[in-house]
Amino acid sequence: MSLVRMIARPMLASIFVVQGVQRLRDPEPSIAAATTFADRFGPTLQKKAPQLPTDPKTLVRINAGVQVGAGLALATGRFPRLASLALLGSLVPTTWAGHPFWTIEDPEQRNAQRTQAMKNVGLAGGLMLASVDTEGKPGLSWRARRAAKDAKRATRTAKREARLAAQVTAGRAKVRAGRAKAGISSAQHRVTS
Repeated sequence: MSLVRMIARPMLASIFVVQGVQRLRDPEPSIAAATTFADRFGPTLQKKAPQLPTDPKTLVRINAGVQVGAGLALATGRFPRLASLALLGSLVPTTWAGHPFWTIEDPEQRNAQRTQAMKNVGLAGGLMLASVDTEGKPGLSWRARRAAKDAKRATRTAKREARLAAQVTAGRAKVRAGRAKAGISSAQHRVTS
């Protein structure tokens, strides 16, 4: 891992770990925002995945657990791409429910919530970059394209070699047929050559 990644990943993950631990210890401050989220998306979640909880307190704790787990994974470099995607997935409902600046009338509070929402948008951008970072190694899509290209090349080479082998075999068969027609056996040909 490069020095930049070794420093940047824990920096990016720190807010999620700290916030997640706070919400695991005391979920109450986030329950009002989670209630708004659950009221809005709960019925849809129940239809699509009835096994998922819609209780606001449980949602806060699940989100906090994801943030702590994925934040620690990102900070330590364990599955950083997957951890970044998990954090990105937890950030969307957190931002939507926690910083609804579009619903606030007071200009000062609206500006403060807009700033927090934009901070989360910036974090989302960093997480998106981290989710595609292959640490300078070829990614899965590049390796798949390369394997397909190599297989195509190997197929062309095998066809070319088979065609050449067929031509050589056909040429030898013609020579043998010509000798047979002339009445020269292979043994005689070897002796006279």
